[in-house]
Amino acid sequence: MAISIRRRTLVQSLIAISSAAALNVRAQPDNEQWPTKAIRLIVPFNAGGATDIIARTIAEALSARMGQPVVVENQAGASGIIGTNAVAKSRADGYTLLLSLSTSMLINQFLYEKLPYNPQKDLLMLSQIAIAPVTLVAHPSLPVNDMNALLAYSKANKGKLTYGSWGVGSYAHLAGAYMSKSMDAGMVHVAYKGETPMLQDLIGGQIQICFASALNTKPFIDAGRIKIIGVTGTARMEILPAVATIKEQGVGDEAYSIAGWVAMAAPADTPREIIDQLQSHLADIAKDADIRQKILAAGFEPLINTPEAFRKNYERDMPIWKSLVEQSGAKLG
Repeated sequence: MAISIRRRTLVQSLIAISSAAALNVRAQPDNEQWPTKAIRLIVPFNAGGATDIIARTIAEALSARMGQPVVVENQAGASGIIGTNAVAKSRADGYTLLLSLSTSMLINQFLYEKLPYNPQKDLLMLSQIAIAPVTLVAHPSLPVNDMNALLAYSKANKGKLTYGSWGVGSYAHLAGAYMSKSMDAGMVHVAYKGETPMLQDLIGGQIQICFASALNTKPFIDAGRIKIIGVTGTARMEILPAVATIKEQGVGDEAYSIAGWVAMAAPADTPREIIDQLQSHLADIAKDADIRQKILAAGFEPLINTPEAFRKNYERDMPIWKSLVEQSGAKLG
């Protein structure tokens, strides 16, 4: 009987050890073999915009390096909230990633009292992809050619200017609202679903000014259908080397000096092994001259970094964006 009991105990112990080993094997391969299937790269903005083009460039490069499809999925709406929330609430298994602007990843937390996600808790900031300065453009009929003249004109013609944005809460909205408030210009804001319809209305004269990506404005600037006033950020764009920054023109307000960014994130708690693999692939992509040229052609400056460097930049930018939201008076409740 004693032998039988000992044998049964031994068998039970072996089963327990075997089960634990099996569980361990099942727990590890997802990270070690990742990826074993297609990855969704969610862009919370419309297809065809500069962010979407960058996403598709990065997706193609990642797919080639990882041996699995990286499928761009546009989930536009609500200033990037819909798509960003979808990623924040996804399984942290490396198969759902976000490529978005600072709008949904940073700025929205200051614009809205209640977001369905907390960007600092629900997202793991993986890497910035590019710094994203934009152009400030105007309808050719507007009798100004530089930033100082535009500011003076807006102040002298209170309530007569209309500015567009590619969405409520976007940089274009915040910067336009800041300009209007700082000049007491009474400018009217018109929000569009993306840059394309906004620029169509600028060309048609329905709005007079807007901030927009160089990718979409340069063809119309070159054709003389719109005029360039300046560019945001602290350095000239490689795609528009002859155009002075607004800061160069003597307007040093942080609202025009700060630039947004394009970045990649994953759901919080995504295993570090997966994050390290992704970051390694992105670092490899950063060395690709063709990819760098595509990012530059979109009017952006490539910047691929580590999660730690991204977090440092994120924390540096937070008080500036918070102040801009407050100064613009664009808080959305």
